[in-house]
Amino acid sequence: MGAFAEVIGSINAIADDWLTPAEAAAYYKVKPGSLLNWVRQGRVPAYKMSGTKRHIWRFRREDLDAALLSNRVLGSAPLPVRCDREE
Repeated sequence: MGAFAEVIGSINAIADDWLTPAEAAAYYKVKPGSLLNWVRQGRVPAYKMSGTKRHIWRFRREDLDAALLSNRVLGSAPLPVRCDREE
């Protein structure tokens, strides 16, 4: 029974690394629609599950962390400062 428990434990550990869109969005603290837009823009890596008619996306937690650290998700150019006052 010990070997079986180890196999089940390793399967559960692998499954914990994969997130649904709702879980990944909650991890980023954004709405799932925003996260899926970022996937389409190439800012966040995602994986399509095969064998389905609809796109079923899964995300790896380590990929989400790497995307945040590389500034692909939140990084943007500074906004221009506009001054309408005449001196």
